[in-house]
Amino acid sequence: MSDRNIRLESAEKRAVEDQEVEIVERKGIGHPDSICDGIAESVSRELSNLYLERVGKVLHYNTDETQLVAGTAAPKFGGGEIIEPIYLLIVGRATKEYDGEKLPVDSAALRAARDYLRENIPELDVGTDVIVDVKLGEGSGDLQDVFGEETEEVPMANDTSFGVGHAPLTETEQIVLEAEHALNGARYGDDHPELGTDIKIMGKREGDVIDVTVAAAMIDQHLDDVDDYIEAVESVREFVTELASEYTDREVNVDVNTADDFDDESYYLTTSGTSAEMGDDGSVGRGNRANGLITPNRPMSMEASSGKNPVNHIGKIYNLLSTHIAETVVAEVDGIRDLQVRLLSQIGRPIDEPHVADAKVITEDGVTVADIEDDVVAIVDRELADVTEITRRTIKGELTTF
Repeated sequence: MSDRNIRLESAEKRAVEDQEVEIVERKGIGHPDSICDGIAESVSRELSNLYLERVGKVLHYNTDETQLVAGTAAPKFGGGEIIEPIYLLIVGRATKEYDGEKLPVDSAALRAARDYLRENIPELDVGTDVIVDVKLGEGSGDLQDVFGEETEEVPMANDTSFGVGHAPLTETEQIVLEAEHALNGARYGDDHPELGTDIKIMGKREGDVIDVTVAAAMIDQHLDDVDDYIEAVESVREFVTELASEYTDREVNVDVNTADDFDDESYYLTTSGTSAEMGDDGSVGRGNRANGLITPNRPMSMEASSGKNPVNHIGKIYNLLSTHIAETVVAEVDGIRDLQVRLLSQIGRPIDEPHVADAKVITEDGVTVADIEDDVVAIVDRELADVTEITRRTIKGELTTF
C-alpha cells in the first residue's frame, strides 16, 4: 500500500449533469486571453527545449505573465486595415546564464511567439499588425534553489498550491469544447476562410434545454457584403446545431453573433479574425482552465497553467495531472457518474507526494464508494508515481494548457 496521502469520499451533491442549471464557456484560440495563453505556452516549450539542448536539463523559468494590449482597426466588406498594431509583452523570469555560458533566452522567446502567431492567427502580419516585446528577468534565488535540487529523483514543489480536475465531461461541456475545436479546425474552419479564430462559445443548460451562444469574428476580406456575412453566420449556426446533436438528445438552440445590429450596420466584422484588433485586451490565465473549459458548476483552480515551467511548478503540473487522473479513473473504473480530483502541494515537498490527493466521487445507482475505492486509490497512486511523464508530454506539446 502506498504511503501517499490519498483520500476518496462521496461528493455530497448531485452530478453536474443532473443539476438544474449548468453554465460552460470556452474562449477560442483567437480570443485575446487565449492568444496570451498560447504564446506563453509556446515560449515555455521553446525555453525548455533550449535548455535541454544547451545544458541537458530544464532550468528555472516562468513566462506566465504575457499581456496583450489591443490595437485598432477599420474593417469593411471586401477588406479593411489595421490602424494601430496590437502590442504583446512577454513577461516573466528565466535563467539567462549557466555555468558561464550566456543563453539566447529572449531571442528564443521572440521566435516562439512569432511562429505561434503566424501559425494560429495567420491574418495578422507579425511586425506590422502586431508588435512582440520580451521582458524576462532573472528568477528569485530561493525558488531557483528549490527548482535546482539535483539530489532528488523527483523535483520539489515550487509552491504551496493546488490543481483541480474532473471527468467525465457533461453533454454541454462536450458541445462547447468540440464546437470550438471544429470551427477552428479541419472539420469546418479550414474550408471557411471568412471565419476568424476568435470564437467564444457559451453553453447554458436549463433542465433538458441547452442554449449555445457563439460569438464568431468574421474576416472582412472574404465577405463582399452584408448578404455574405448573414450567410456566414447562418452557416456557423447550422454547423454547431448539427454538431451538438452528436453529443445529446436534448433540445439545443444555437445563436450566433447576437450583438449584431443590422439597422445600425453593426456586425462582428474584423480584419484579422480577432477582437484583439478592436480594443479587447488579453492576459494569461484569464480564460480557459487546463482542460480547455471555464466551468462555474465545478471547483476550479485560479492558477494560470500556460507559461509556467513544467518541471516543478504546481500551477501547471497539478492542474494537468489532476485532469489526467480524473479522465483515467473514469476510463478504467466502471460505475462512476462524476469525479473531482484535487491535488495540494507543499513547497519543497516532492511533487509525487502531494500534501493531499483528494477525490470526490458520485457513483452510479447500485455502486458504492467502497466498491470502487481500492481501484480508484490504486490509479491515483500509480499516476502520481509517474508525475514526471506530465513534464515530458508538456515539453513535447502533447498536452494543452488552455
